[in-house]
Amino acid sequence: MRVEVICTGDEVLTGKIVNTNFAYISQKLEDVGLSVAWETTVGDDRESLLQAFRLAGARADAVIVNGGLGPTVDDLSQEIAAQAAGVPLVLNEEWLTKMEDFFRRRSRVMPPNNRKQAMLPTTAEVIDNPIGTACGFALDIGQARFYFTPGVPRELKRMLEEQIIPRLLAKSGLQTTIHLKRFHSYGLGESHVDALLSGVDALVPDGSVKLGFRAHYPQLETKLTVRGRDIDDVRAKLAPVEAEVRKRLGNFILAEDDQTLEGVVLAELTRRGATLTIVETFTSGQIAARLAHLPGAENVFRRGLLSRDLAEIYAAVGVQAPSGETTRETAEAVARAVRQQTGTTYALAVLIDLDEGADRIEFGGTICLAIATADDAASRRSRIVGGREWVRLGAVELALDCLRRQLQGLPVYERTDFEKVDKA
Repeated sequence: MRVEVICTGDEVLTGKIVNTNFAYISQKLEDVGLSVAWETTVGDDRESLLQAFRLAGARADAVIVNGGLGPTVDDLSQEIAAQAAGVPLVLNEEWLTKMEDFFRRRSRVMPPNNRKQAMLPTTAEVIDNPIGTACGFALDIGQARFYFTPGVPRELKRMLEEQIIPRLLAKSGLQTTIHLKRFHSYGLGESHVDALLSGVDALVPDGSVKLGFRAHYPQLETKLTVRGRDIDDVRAKLAPVEAEVRKRLGNFILAEDDQTLEGVVLAELTRRGATLTIVETFTSGQIAARLAHLPGAENVFRRGLLSRDLAEIYAAVGVQAPSGETTRETAEAVARAVRQQTGTTYALAVLIDLDEGADRIEFGGTICLAIATADDAASRRSRIVGGREWVRLGAVELALDCLRRQLQGLPVYERTDFEKVDKA
């Protein structure tokens, strides 16, 4: 089935906002075996929109239109959809009532211009938006079925996953029993993992298992899309491939499916009834920020110590500053000291020495981190280059992953693809 995505809005066309909605739509369709053949971005111009709708209606089987369903004068999707389909716009009383209830529940009066959002082409099929006022709808233009979605990301995501993808799968005639298995890893680059997993999808020779990747430094997502007659068939096909992926990626798998690295760490700490203190430099408090807001973190996360100046860290925990460069031993001393100060089960210290000079691709930082308990301390040193942001993101991920490894009884040190120089 040929699918086109049309994204509307001057702010998207001019680059004032990054079009993350298209990336999300395309990724979700790919996950269920539907590939996007064309992507069109159109500004808030009636003639341009009309031409885009007519062209898509002539060459695609299904079209997802994103944006242009709001209450303002530059929201044109309903009007142009009706024109392209050759039908009038009419007031949908049911949706108008739903919008009025939406505002009433929030103790607000609905502005008059929101009434525009209930104006739909007469042939439109309403697609519910349970969390917003923009009414989704579907109708035929030319040979294609068009699906109109709101531009607000959370509204789009819910509508796409709950209502549009099932409709597209039914229209395509594809097997509707599809499962997506995801593995999240840190430390291995995309090309490395591609080589490590070469041939795993061939374990199911009928081609019903598809291997794919999504790189978003510092993590890599490895995806297995599996098709089958029913869920039992899917599970039978997935089992040997999943087992082989686990075997080949080993300790680098940090989470699976909807899990996150920080969620895994929190779960491990909670299971032990353990508590945690974090010391970090240069990372803008992002290690603590990844954990502290999670439900249940109030029982685990005790304190975070943040400074851009290493000397202030040493003074705060009562450790003598080293005479030379920061070392693993320094990080261990800091972790032990802050754990004793706070009385927590674990203390994680992440100390970073940045290069001097302009931010550039060869700019780097040396990361010394340690995890202290009442009995011992584990540590590692890492050298990451690629610019300040690359160092910062890498340090946050490395620290959380090392803590995850410590909690799961795995080696804290394994060489990653992102390190230029490393000392165990």
